[in-house]
Amino acid sequence: MSFTRKDYQEEAPRKILTPAEAKIKIASYCAYQERCQKEVRDKLYEYGLHSHEVENLITSMILEGFLNEERFAKAFARGKFRIKKWGKLRISRELKFRVTSDTLVRIALKEIDEQEYWETLIYLAEKKLTEIKEKDKYKKRAKLYQFLTYKGYETELVQSALESLEQYH
Repeated sequence: MSFTRKDYQEEAPRKILTPAEAKIKIASYCAYQERCQKEVRDKLYEYGLHSHEVENLITSMILEGFLNEERFAKAFARGKFRIKKWGKLRISRELKFRVTSDTLVRIALKEIDEQEYWETLIYLAEKKLTEIKEKDKYKKRAKLYQFLTYKGYETELVQSALESLEQYH
């Protein structure tokens, strides 16, 4: 077994920031895109700050408008639906990792238009149907059902979408 120079090198220590330096960096971090408190808190700890400094900076970011959990939750729900085509169940599950309030999760999910939601579900189902190479129609339906529920769509809606597609195919 041979060792290289890299095996003996340790990770370079991170520069520990002062609270003033961290505030400038975290303001930029929050201005770039919507962030939740958990992401900001984790980033501040990476900067080497102590818990009281972290909490003071988070309070400051909230008061200055850089950090807003409701705004984050709404943007997250809209983005994951429109870009990744996630269903409400998956969005809700992922939001609960980031936002502590169930109320905020419900508010965020209201950002999704019901008609657009249904149309997206049908679009995904039709697209996936063309990609599934299975010959047996029951196995094909099962694969499609599994795909749509994995994306986070509600079982009742998936059933309705599958029935709707069967009428036209």
